[in-house]
Amino acid sequence: MDFERARFNMIEQQIRPWQVLDQDVLDLLFVVKREEFVPPAYSRMAFTDMEIPLNIDGKTTGEVMLSPKVEARLLQALAPRKHESVLEIGAGSGYMAALLAHRARRVVSREIRADLAGFAAANLKRAGIGNAAVEHGHGLQLADGDQFDAIVLSGSVSFVPETLLQRLNPGGRLVAIVGELPVMTAQLITRNAERQFSTQILFDTVARPLVDFPQTEHFRF
Repeated sequence: MDFERARFNMIEQQIRPWQVLDQDVLDLLFVVKREEFVPPAYSRMAFTDMEIPLNIDGKTTGEVMLSPKVEARLLQALAPRKHESVLEIGAGSGYMAALLAHRARRVVSREIRADLAGFAAANLKRAGIGNAAVEHGHGLQLADGDQFDAIVLSGSVSFVPETLLQRLNPGGRLVAIVGELPVMTAQLITRNAERQFSTQILFDTVARPLVDFPQTEHFRF
């Protein structure tokens, strides 16, 4: 398979037409080799417009990689900078962490599943990325005092917990896919002041929920 041709087609036929116009993001997609972050059995599907199952050593995890165009839109909206620290919740394969690491000073990626945490860490190490660390644990169970300039949730949530918003530094941004099936939207939340946040709706999409995150309580008669 001609991976470079497939990568070019992914960027030009899927991602750029989906309003990803930041040239730095598009260039980065050529640099970080997506096929090196998917499970080996799915390497030929690395550039397809679909979610890819994250099956490790023949075992089903129930988790997936987001489609390439969704990952690219989230990265473009977050717009991490070279001096910033970034938190990702849901490491998956490590691919988003790799993209973030090229744009930021430091990346911490929390993964609740031990098998996926190991898979992501191995992929990042093999890619030679030294400023992204994968931590096995719940994304909301962070050390006291941990603050970040940017946060990305690589999965959906019913709502963004206030405790997570408080982890943003002033001027910090968070991107997440928020809602419940069948209605979800990708959102950019910015911390403008100590207790002031603004939300921008980016696009409609759906994604599998992050494990063990709070759910919206529904009133029942």
